Amino acid sequence: MTDATANPRGLGDAARADLDGLKQRHPGGFRASPKNRALAILIPLAMLAVAIVAMVMLDFSLVRILNGLSRLGRFAVLMIPPDPEGRAWAFTIALGETLGIAFLGTLTAAILAFPVAFLAARNVIPNIFVHFGTRRTFDVIRSVDTLIWALMWINVVGLGPFAGVLAIACSDFGSFGKLFSEAIEATDGKASEGVSAAGGSKLHQVRFGLVPGVLPVIASQVLYYFESNTRSATIIGIVGAGGVGIYLTELIRVLELKQVAFLILMILVTVAIIDFISTRLRMAIIGKQKIS
Repeated sequence: MTDATANPRGLGDAARADLDGLKQRHPGGFRASPKNRALAILIPLAMLAVAIVAMVMLDFSLVRILNGLSRLGRFAVLMIPPDPEGRAWAFTIALGETLGIAFLGTLTAAILAFPVAFLAARNVIPNIFVHFGTRRTFDVIRSVDTLIWALMWINVVGLGPFAGVLAIACSDFGSFGKLFSEAIEATDGKASEGVSAAGGSKLHQVRFGLVPGVLPVIASQVLYYFESNTRSATIIGIVGAGGVGIYLTELIRVLELKQVAFLILMILVTVAIIDFISTRLRMAIIGKQKIS
């Protein structure tokens, strides 16, 4: 072994010293092809052109933004100090309803998606028609936003938190199905092979080989979505699906901005607490730290 090979830094110095020789011996490595050069120029230009067209079509205007900053400043002044004005208990109940919507919706989606996700995993179901059809079903369901699901369920079951739970459950069912199936496919197959070698059936391989390895990942994903759905439950409440969003809509409409600021502050504190707890739980589940 030469000194240059043993020392990568020395190898780099030697390459720089013989740069002209390297260019002569390997011209392709130092010269971009015409196609790559054209793409390097055309792709940024195309993105810039699309951005300009979108700004024109969407009536984007810096002047309007600058003119609106003064009004935004007046709103910010009117929101200080945050004050519930005697409605703190009602706001707390509504916030608890929002948390309940997020929790039940996430839990329902996870329970329903878990068994179906095995049908979408190639290492469990080798039949291409089954797992392809299942995955496309997940794609269709998760392509519909939670807010749209809320509007549909409101027309089906009426206003209230039940519609919110169903909206989050439907939206997350597609997302969980995709994530769970990918986690199942990424699981090390050695445990399943060991179960099979011991005489276990296909069901035993899934139960004792795949499930224990994939559960920590799935639990981590469910916790993350619960945290995210707490914010989503606030938004769908605006269209009448229960929770604190109803109060936000009413108060913003009548410009009771101090109460709006109090509600926003409650939501921020709640989301921060959930984020802290769920992060520690996720780390503990995947074995990176202990809960203390």
